[in-house]
Amino acid sequence: MTEPQEIKRDQLEAAGNGADSGCAEFQANMSERIGAGEDLQSDPHMLTCERCRSLVRELEYIVEVARQLMPIEAEPPD
Repeated sequence: MTEPQEIKRDQLEAAGNGADSGCAEFQANMSERIGAGEDLQSDPHMLTCERCRSLVRELEYIVEVARQLMPIEAEPPD
């Protein structure tokens, strides 16, 4: 029996092979934009692409968890 994670990976790979230039352009700087705190939910590409919406949600979750694990200090220690 195929594991659910394997199915999801196969689906993502298949979707990536047919990705249009809009996805490639959007994803090229997506992680930097998320890291800078930009709200990508209002990006026009997000309105039409479920694949990119899902990817942004996952990356935003990773960023939030990382911030909780390693909070940014206002002043570096001496």
